[in-house]
Amino acid sequence: MSEPLDDPIEPPAREPAGCMPLLVGIAGAIMLLPGLCAVILVGLDPHEMMVDPTWALWMLTMLAVGAGGVALIWWAFRRHPTGGGKEP
Repeated sequence: MSEPLDDPIEPPAREPAGCMPLLVGIAGAIMLLPGLCAVILVGLDPHEMMVDPTWALWMLTMLAVGAGGVALIWWAFRRHPTGGGKEP
């Protein structure tokens, strides 16, 4: 009888999928714009946000979209380490 191998075969390292990280990064950068607008609008008139709950909800929504943009950029460019190859 043959004995099973003790060393599992390691799959090859995956390379980034072409231009996908770039496209996701661009989409993330576009999603940053509503968050930037929300910061500017709240900075110009913070009293209006305290008076009108609809305004506050709208600003929080725009900030959430901006946070999603930051997450997309992080996912696109931090997911695949640069340097090519494994570290010893």
